[in-house]
Amino acid sequence: MSRLSVVDEMFLHRHRGSGLPSVMQGLWRTDDTVHAPLLISLHDALSQGPLGRRVVRPRIPGARPRFVASTHSYPLRYPAEKVADDAILEWADAQTEVDLDPEHGPGWSLVAAHLAAGGTLVSLVCSHVLTDARGLIDAVAEALAGHAEPPDESHTSDVRDALHVVRTVARGLRGVRRSGPREKPPVPLSVRLRPRTALIDVPSDEWDAAAGIGEGTANSLMLAIATGIARRAGIPFPLKISIPVDDRGSGTTSNGVSMTGITVDADDTVATIRTKATHAYRQPREGAPHGIPAEIVQLVPDRVAARLARGAGERDMLCSNIGRVPAVLDAFGPHRTAGVAMRAMHPGLGTRDATTSTRLSTYLCSRDDRYTLALVALDEDRFPDTRTLRAFIDAELAERGLHATYW
Repeated sequence: MSRLSVVDEMFLHRHRGSGLPSVMQGLWRTDDTVHAPLLISLHDALSQGPLGRRVVRPRIPGARPRFVASTHSYPLRYPAEKVADDAILEWADAQTEVDLDPEHGPGWSLVAAHLAAGGTLVSLVCSHVLTDARGLIDAVAEALAGHAEPPDESHTSDVRDALHVVRTVARGLRGVRRSGPREKPPVPLSVRLRPRTALIDVPSDEWDAAAGIGEGTANSLMLAIATGIARRAGIPFPLKISIPVDDRGSGTTSNGVSMTGITVDADDTVATIRTKATHAYRQPREGAPHGIPAEIVQLVPDRVAARLARGAGERDMLCSNIGRVPAVLDAFGPHRTAGVAMRAMHPGLGTRDATTSTRLSTYLCSRDDRYTLALVALDEDRFPDTRTLRAFIDAELAERGLHATYW
Protein backbone atom coordinates (compact mmCIF):
# COMPACT_ATOMS: atom_id res chain seq x y z
CA MET A 1 0.00 0.00 0.00
CA SER A 2 1.52 3.33 -1.06
CA ARG A 3 -0.60 5.67 1.12
CA LEU A 4 1.17 7.50 3.94
CA SER A 5 0.52 6.26 7.45
CA VAL A 6 -0.32 8.59 10.32
CA VAL A 7 3.31 8.43 11.48
CA ASP A 8 4.56 9.19 7.95
CA GLU A 9 2.36 12.28 7.87
CA MET A 10 3.50 13.37 11.31
CA PHE A 11 7.08 13.48 10.05
CA LEU A 12 5.90 15.26 6.90
CA HIS A 13 4.41 18.05 9.01
CA ARG A 14 7.69 18.30 10.92
CA HIS A 15 9.59 18.51 7.66
CA ARG A 16 7.38 21.44 6.67
CA GLY A 17 8.30 23.32 9.83
CA SER A 18 5.99 22.14 12.61
CA GLY A 19 7.93 20.82 15.59
CA LEU A 20 11.26 19.05 15.45
CA PRO A 21 12.60 18.08 11.98
CA SER A 22 13.96 14.52 11.77
CA VAL A 23 16.10 12.43 9.45
CA MET A 24 17.38 8.89 9.87
CA GLN A 25 21.10 8.19 9.61
CA GLY A 26 22.85 4.86 9.17
CA LEU A 27 26.63 4.71 9.61
CA TRP A 28 28.95 1.89 8.56
CA ARG A 29 32.70 1.55 9.15
CA THR A 30 35.19 -0.79 7.50
CA ASP A 31 38.79 -1.49 8.43
CA ASP A 32 40.00 -1.28 4.84
CA THR A 33 39.26 1.01 1.92
CA VAL A 34 36.01 0.56 0.03
CA HIS A 35 36.53 1.39 -3.63
CA ALA A 36 34.16 3.74 -5.43
CA PRO A 37 32.57 1.18 -7.84
CA LEU A 38 31.08 -0.74 -4.90
CA LEU A 39 29.61 2.44 -3.44
CA ILE A 40 28.25 3.45 -6.84
CA SER A 41 26.50 0.10 -7.17
CA LEU A 42 24.99 0.54 -3.69
CA HIS A 43 23.83 4.04 -4.64
CA ASP A 44 22.19 2.73 -7.81
CA ALA A 45 20.48 -0.11 -5.93
CA LEU A 46 19.12 2.28 -3.29
CA SER A 47 17.81 4.60 -6.01
CA GLN A 48 15.89 1.73 -7.61
CA GLY A 49 14.75 0.27 -4.28
CA PRO A 50 12.16 1.24 -1.65
CA LEU A 51 13.90 4.52 -0.72
CA GLY A 52 13.50 5.70 -4.31
CA ARG A 53 10.17 7.43 -3.86
CA ARG A 54 8.53 10.74 -3.03
CA VAL A 55 5.22 12.04 -1.65
CA VAL A 56 2.36 13.15 -3.92
CA ARG A 57 -0.58 15.13 -2.55
CA PRO A 58 -4.11 13.75 -3.12
CA ARG A 59 -6.61 15.50 -5.39
CA ILE A 60 -9.59 14.78 -3.12
CA PRO A 61 -9.81 16.37 0.38
CA GLY A 62 -9.63 13.74 3.10
CA ALA A 63 -7.62 11.25 1.05
CA ARG A 64 -4.12 10.46 2.25
CA PRO A 65 -1.00 11.49 0.34
CA ARG A 66 0.78 8.60 -1.36
CA PHE A 67 4.25 7.56 -2.41
CA VAL A 68 5.32 7.30 -6.04
CA ALA A 69 8.61 6.03 -7.44
CA SER A 70 11.35 8.60 -7.91
CA THR A 71 15.00 8.11 -8.88
CA HIS A 72 15.84 11.76 -8.13
CA SER A 73 18.78 11.55 -5.74
CA TYR A 74 21.96 13.31 -4.76
CA PRO A 75 25.02 11.83 -6.47
CA LEU A 76 27.38 9.74 -4.37
CA ARG A 77 30.05 11.85 -2.69
CA TYR A 78 33.39 10.22 -1.82
CA PRO A 79 36.04 12.96 -1.62
CA ALA A 80 39.75 12.21 -1.44
CA GLU A 81 40.26 14.13 1.81
CA LYS A 82 40.68 11.93 4.88
CA VAL A 83 38.75 12.23 8.12
CA ALA A 84 40.91 12.24 11.25
CA ASP A 85 40.26 9.75 14.04
CA ASP A 86 39.09 12.47 16.40
CA ALA A 87 36.75 14.00 13.79
CA ILE A 88 34.59 10.97 12.96
CA LEU A 89 31.62 12.09 15.04
CA GLU A 90 31.89 15.66 13.76
CA TRP A 91 31.90 14.34 10.17
CA ALA A 92 28.92 12.08 10.84
CA ASP A 93 26.93 14.94 12.41
CA ALA A 94 27.71 17.20 9.45
CA GLN A 95 26.27 14.71 6.95
CA THR A 96 22.82 15.07 8.53
CA GLU A 97 22.71 18.77 7.61
CA VAL A 98 21.62 17.91 4.09
CA ASP A 99 18.62 19.43 2.34
CA LEU A 100 16.23 16.50 1.90
CA ASP A 101 12.77 16.91 0.42
CA PRO A 102 10.38 13.93 0.65
CA GLU A 103 7.90 15.62 -1.70
CA HIS A 104 10.07 16.77 -4.58
CA GLY A 105 13.34 14.97 -3.85
CA PRO A 106 16.00 14.09 -3.22
CA GLY A 107 14.80 12.20 -0.16
CA TRP A 108 18.13 10.58 0.77
CA SER A 109 21.87 11.07 0.52
CA LEU A 110 24.81 8.61 0.41
CA VAL A 111 28.26 9.92 1.36
CA ALA A 112 31.53 8.13 2.17
CA ALA A 113 34.87 9.23 3.61
CA HIS A 114 38.38 7.85 3.79
CA LEU A 115 39.60 7.50 7.39
CA ALA A 116 43.08 8.73 8.28
CA ALA A 117 43.76 5.57 10.28
CA GLY A 118 42.62 3.41 7.37
CA GLY A 119 39.23 2.19 6.31
CA THR A 120 36.05 3.86 5.12
CA LEU A 121 33.09 5.49 6.82
CA VAL A 122 29.74 5.47 5.00
CA SER A 123 26.72 7.63 5.86
CA LEU A 124 23.21 7.13 4.52
CA VAL A 125 20.80 9.89 5.53
CA CYS A 126 17.11 9.62 4.67
CA SER A 127 14.04 11.74 5.32
CA HIS A 128 12.11 10.27 8.27
CA VAL A 129 8.99 10.60 6.11
CA LEU A 130 10.29 7.78 3.92
CA THR A 131 11.37 5.31 6.60
CA ASP A 132 12.49 4.64 10.16
CA ALA A 133 15.66 3.00 11.49
CA ARG A 134 14.57 -0.58 10.84
CA GLY A 135 13.33 0.30 7.38
CA LEU A 136 16.63 2.00 6.55
CA ILE A 137 18.60 -1.05 7.67
CA ASP A 138 16.36 -3.35 5.64
CA ALA A 139 16.69 -1.16 2.54
CA VAL A 140 20.48 -1.31 2.73
CA ALA A 141 20.49 -5.03 3.48
CA GLU A 142 18.30 -5.72 0.46
CA ALA A 143 20.46 -3.51 -1.76
CA LEU A 144 23.67 -5.24 -0.67
CA ALA A 145 22.08 -8.65 -1.20
CA GLY A 146 20.84 -7.67 -4.66
CA HIS A 147 17.18 -8.11 -3.65
CA ALA A 148 16.03 -4.47 -3.70
CA GLU A 149 12.42 -4.17 -4.86
CA PRO A 150 10.98 -0.93 -6.31
CA PRO A 151 8.41 0.98 -4.22
CA ASP A 152 4.89 -0.43 -4.15
CA GLU A 153 2.67 2.09 -5.95
CA SER A 154 -0.61 0.16 -5.73
CA HIS A 155 -3.45 2.26 -4.33
CA THR A 156 -7.17 2.78 -4.35
CA SER A 157 -8.77 5.95 -5.76
CA ASP A 158 -8.63 9.16 -3.71
CA VAL A 159 -12.42 9.02 -3.28
CA ARG A 160 -12.35 5.51 -1.81
CA ASP A 161 -9.39 6.41 0.37
CA ALA A 162 -11.12 9.50 1.75
CA LEU A 163 -14.16 7.37 2.67
CA HIS A 164 -11.83 4.87 4.35
CA VAL A 165 -10.25 7.65 6.46
CA VAL A 166 -13.68 9.01 7.49
CA ARG A 167 -14.85 5.55 8.62
CA THR A 168 -11.61 4.97 10.53
CA VAL A 169 -11.90 8.29 12.36
CA ALA A 170 -15.53 7.58 13.24
CA ARG A 171 -14.59 4.23 14.79
CA GLY A 172 -11.74 5.90 16.65
CA LEU A 173 -13.97 8.58 18.13
CA ARG A 174 -16.26 5.92 19.56
CA GLY A 175 -13.22 4.22 21.08
CA VAL A 176 -12.03 7.45 22.69
CA ARG A 177 -15.42 7.94 24.38
CA ARG A 178 -15.17 4.44 25.81
CA SER A 179 -11.56 4.64 26.98
CA GLY A 180 -11.53 8.18 28.35
CA PRO A 181 -8.74 10.78 28.21
CA ARG A 182 -5.11 9.81 27.68
CA GLU A 183 -1.92 11.11 29.23
CA LYS A 184 -1.53 14.87 28.95
CA PRO A 185 1.02 16.01 26.38
CA PRO A 186 4.31 17.19 27.89
CA VAL A 187 5.47 20.80 27.96
CA PRO A 188 7.78 21.45 24.99
CA LEU A 189 11.23 23.04 25.13
CA SER A 190 12.66 25.52 22.66
CA VAL A 191 15.65 24.13 20.78
CA ARG A 192 18.12 26.65 19.39
CA LEU A 193 21.35 24.66 19.06
CA ARG A 194 22.42 21.62 17.10
CA PRO A 195 22.31 18.36 19.11
CA ARG A 196 25.16 17.18 21.31
CA THR A 197 25.89 13.61 20.26
CA ALA A 198 27.87 10.48 21.08
CA LEU A 199 28.39 7.09 19.42
CA ILE A 200 29.81 4.30 21.55
CA ASP A 201 30.56 0.59 21.24
CA VAL A 202 30.35 -1.70 24.29
CA PRO A 203 31.48 -5.36 24.18
CA SER A 204 28.48 -7.71 24.03
CA ASP A 205 29.70 -9.90 26.87
CA GLU A 206 29.99 -6.92 29.20
CA TRP A 207 26.58 -5.53 28.25
CA ASP A 208 24.81 -8.88 28.63
CA ALA A 209 26.58 -9.59 31.94
CA ALA A 210 25.58 -6.19 33.37
CA ALA A 211 21.98 -6.78 32.31
CA GLY A 212 21.97 -10.27 33.82
CA ILE A 213 23.43 -9.17 37.14
CA GLY A 214 20.59 -6.72 37.52
CA GLU A 215 17.96 -9.31 36.49
CA GLY A 216 17.27 -7.29 33.39
CA THR A 217 17.62 -7.56 29.64
CA ALA A 218 19.73 -5.78 27.04
CA ASN A 219 16.76 -3.50 26.42
CA SER A 220 16.06 -2.63 30.06
CA LEU A 221 19.78 -1.97 30.55
CA MET A 222 19.61 0.62 27.78
CA LEU A 223 16.63 2.23 29.52
CA ALA A 224 18.47 2.17 32.85
CA ILE A 225 21.62 3.72 31.37
CA ALA A 226 19.59 6.50 29.77
CA THR A 227 17.83 7.05 33.10
CA GLY A 228 21.17 7.23 34.90
CA ILE A 229 22.53 9.78 32.43
CA ALA A 230 19.40 11.87 32.90
CA ARG A 231 19.79 11.69 36.68
CA ARG A 232 23.42 12.85 36.45
CA ALA A 233 22.34 15.69 34.16
CA GLY A 234 19.79 16.87 36.72
CA ILE A 235 16.67 16.19 34.69
CA PRO A 236 13.73 16.17 37.14
CA PHE A 237 12.09 12.89 38.19
CA PRO A 238 9.76 11.13 37.76
CA LEU A 239 11.03 10.76 34.20
CA LYS A 240 8.76 9.87 31.29
CA ILE A 241 10.30 7.75 28.52
CA SER A 242 8.85 7.10 25.07
CA ILE A 243 9.64 3.64 23.67
CA PRO A 244 9.09 2.93 19.96
CA VAL A 245 7.66 -0.50 19.18
CA ASP A 246 8.10 -2.11 15.76
CA ASP A 247 4.66 -2.95 14.36
CA ARG A 248 5.65 -3.25 10.71
CA GLY A 249 4.32 -5.92 8.44
CA SER A 250 6.62 -7.87 6.18
CA GLY A 251 7.99 -6.18 3.10
CA THR A 252 7.38 -2.56 4.13
CA THR A 253 9.95 0.21 4.37
CA SER A 254 7.54 2.87 5.63
CA ASN A 255 7.60 4.01 9.24
CA GLY A 256 6.50 0.89 11.08
CA VAL A 257 6.60 1.94 14.72
CA SER A 258 4.03 3.00 17.25
CA MET A 259 4.78 4.35 20.70
CA THR A 260 4.42 3.24 24.26
CA GLY A 261 5.91 4.73 27.40
CA ILE A 262 6.99 4.27 30.98
CA THR A 263 7.57 6.53 33.96
CA VAL A 264 10.71 5.90 36.01
CA ASP A 265 12.00 7.18 39.33
CA ALA A 266 15.60 7.95 40.24
CA ASP A 267 15.87 4.76 42.32
CA ASP A 268 14.49 2.40 39.67
CA THR A 269 16.77 -0.52 38.80
CA VAL A 270 17.31 -2.56 35.66
CA ALA A 271 14.86 -5.11 37.08
CA THR A 272 12.09 -2.64 37.98
CA ILE A 273 12.49 -0.86 34.65
CA ARG A 274 12.19 -4.24 32.91
CA THR A 275 8.89 -4.86 34.73
CA LYS A 276 7.55 -1.44 33.76
CA ALA A 277 8.57 -1.88 30.14
CA THR A 278 7.00 -5.34 29.96
CA HIS A 279 3.73 -3.91 31.24
CA ALA A 280 3.92 -1.01 28.76
CA TYR A 281 4.39 -3.35 25.79
CA ARG A 282 1.04 -4.98 26.66
CA GLN A 283 -0.87 -1.70 26.56
CA PRO A 284 -2.61 -0.21 23.50
CA ARG A 285 -0.17 1.59 21.25
CA GLU A 286 -0.11 5.37 20.94
CA GLY A 287 -0.37 7.24 17.66
CA ALA A 288 -0.69 10.94 16.92
CA PRO A 289 -2.11 13.22 18.18
CA HIS A 290 -2.76 13.10 21.94
CA GLY A 291 -6.13 11.88 23.15
CA ILE A 292 -8.05 11.69 19.84
CA PRO A 293 -7.99 9.24 16.93
CA ALA A 294 -4.63 9.37 15.20
CA GLU A 295 -6.25 9.32 11.76
CA ILE A 296 -7.79 12.74 12.39
CA VAL A 297 -4.51 14.30 11.20
CA GLN A 298 -5.25 12.76 7.80
CA LEU A 299 -8.74 14.24 7.60
CA VAL A 300 -8.31 17.87 8.62
CA PRO A 301 -6.43 20.60 6.68
CA ASP A 302 -2.62 20.47 6.86
CA ARG A 303 -2.29 23.51 9.11
CA VAL A 304 -4.73 22.08 11.65
CA ALA A 305 -3.17 18.62 11.42
CA ALA A 306 0.28 20.04 12.10
CA ARG A 307 -0.97 21.71 15.30
CA LEU A 308 -2.77 18.57 16.46
CA ALA A 309 0.22 16.32 15.87
CA ARG A 310 2.84 18.63 17.36
CA GLY A 311 4.69 16.84 20.14
CA ALA A 312 2.90 13.52 19.57
CA GLY A 313 4.77 10.59 21.06
CA GLU A 314 7.23 12.86 22.84
CA ARG A 315 8.24 12.57 26.49
CA ASP A 316 11.33 13.57 28.49
CA MET A 317 13.38 10.89 26.73
CA LEU A 318 13.12 8.55 23.78
CA CYS A 319 14.80 5.14 23.97
CA SER A 320 14.74 3.06 20.80
CA ASN A 321 16.01 -0.52 20.68
CA ILE A 322 16.54 -1.05 16.95
CA GLY A 323 17.65 -4.63 17.50
CA ARG A 324 20.13 -6.91 15.85
CA VAL A 325 21.73 -5.80 12.60
CA PRO A 326 21.13 -8.32 9.75
CA ALA A 327 24.05 -10.62 9.00
CA VAL A 328 24.30 -9.30 5.44
CA LEU A 329 25.66 -6.06 6.91
CA ASP A 330 28.57 -7.89 8.56
CA ALA A 331 30.43 -7.26 5.32
CA PHE A 332 30.37 -4.57 2.67
CA GLY A 333 31.19 -6.59 -0.41
CA PRO A 334 34.65 -8.05 0.36
CA HIS A 335 35.17 -5.59 3.23
CA ARG A 336 34.49 -6.61 6.82
CA THR A 337 32.18 -4.27 8.70
CA ALA A 338 33.88 -2.79 11.75
CA GLY A 339 30.91 -0.82 13.08
CA VAL A 340 27.25 -0.01 12.48
CA ALA A 341 25.23 2.77 14.13
CA MET A 342 21.70 4.07 13.67
CA ARG A 343 20.07 7.24 14.95
CA ALA A 344 17.56 9.98 14.25
CA MET A 345 19.05 13.45 13.81
CA HIS A 346 17.59 16.91 13.51
CA PRO A 347 18.89 19.12 10.69
CA GLY A 348 18.54 22.87 10.58
CA LEU A 349 18.54 23.53 14.32
CA GLY A 350 20.07 26.90 14.95
CA THR A 351 18.57 28.30 11.76
CA ARG A 352 14.87 27.66 12.46
CA ASP A 353 12.55 27.68 15.46
CA ALA A 354 11.87 24.20 16.80
CA THR A 355 10.28 22.75 19.91
CA THR A 356 10.33 19.32 21.50
CA SER A 357 9.73 17.70 24.86
CA THR A 358 12.54 15.19 24.27
CA ARG A 359 15.63 16.10 26.23
CA LEU A 360 17.67 13.02 25.33
CA SER A 361 17.30 10.21 22.78
CA THR A 362 19.14 6.89 22.70
CA TYR A 363 19.30 4.32 19.89
CA LEU A 364 20.66 0.81 20.45
CA CYS A 365 21.64 -1.77 17.86
CA SER A 366 23.72 -4.93 18.20
CA ARG A 367 26.02 -7.29 16.34
CA ASP A 368 27.78 -10.46 17.48
CA ASP A 369 30.57 -8.77 19.40
CA ARG A 370 29.17 -5.40 20.42
CA TYR A 371 26.26 -3.15 21.27
CA THR A 372 26.35 0.28 19.66
CA LEU A 373 24.58 3.10 21.47
CA ALA A 374 23.88 6.46 19.80
CA LEU A 375 22.94 9.38 22.06
CA VAL A 376 21.39 12.65 20.88
CA ALA A 377 20.96 15.39 23.51
CA LEU A 378 18.65 18.36 22.86
CA ASP A 379 18.31 19.91 26.32
CA GLU A 380 20.70 22.85 26.06
CA ASP A 381 20.77 23.53 29.81
CA ARG A 382 21.38 19.94 30.98
CA PHE A 383 23.73 19.04 28.10
CA PRO A 384 25.45 22.30 27.10
CA ASP A 385 28.25 20.63 25.13
CA THR A 386 29.56 17.25 24.00
CA ARG A 387 32.15 17.12 26.78
CA THR A 388 29.41 17.32 29.40
CA LEU A 389 27.40 14.58 27.68
CA ARG A 390 30.48 12.32 27.57
CA ALA A 391 31.21 12.92 31.24
CA PHE A 392 27.72 11.72 32.20
CA ILE A 393 28.05 8.69 29.88
CA ASP A 394 31.47 7.73 31.27
CA ALA A 395 30.33 8.00 34.88
CA GLU A 396 27.20 5.92 34.26
CA LEU A 397 29.00 3.17 32.35
CA ALA A 398 31.84 3.02 34.88
CA GLU A 399 29.35 2.47 37.70
CA ARG A 400 28.02 -0.53 35.79
CA GLY A 401 31.45 -1.95 34.93
CA LEU A 402 31.09 -1.20 31.22
CA HIS A 403 33.89 -0.03 28.94
CA ALA A 404 32.99 2.12 25.95
CA THR A 405 34.89 2.88 22.78
CA TYR A 406 33.86 6.20 21.24
CA TRP A 407 33.58 6.66 17.51
